[in-house]
Amino acid sequence: METLVIEGTQKTPSVNFDASKGVLEIKGRSIPENSIEFYRPLVEWLEKYKNNPAPKTEVHVQLEYFNTSSSKCILDLFKKLEDIVKAQHEVVINWYYEEDDEDMLEAGEDYESIIKVPFKMVEVID
Repeated sequence: METLVIEGTQKTPSVNFDASKGVLEIKGRSIPENSIEFYRPLVEWLEKYKNNPAPKTEVHVQLEYFNTSSSKCILDLFKKLEDIVKAQHEVVINWYYEEDDEDMLEAGEDYESIIKVPFKMVEVID
């Protein structure tokens, strides 16, 4: 399966989804003009990946900021990961937040309360 790589911009996060390693990374800011359009290839990639996932899938989400429309798309990604867990495969979401960014920590905790995938809150100290 092809690795999905998207270079980040001022408005969109960088993406690196590597099926062979089972490592999925999203980093940066997520305030695209059209969130659904930006996240569509990620959702489609996960749709294929869930049919033959790595023994363990590690997801690293390190966003500085995301807008409301991105939050729904991120939830859609996490729901695909839920399908992988339901199929008895190991998945962990590492949610990174700056030490003084309560909003990002709370956003991660909100996702954790909705999605049936193990979350690990990772504090980033500057």
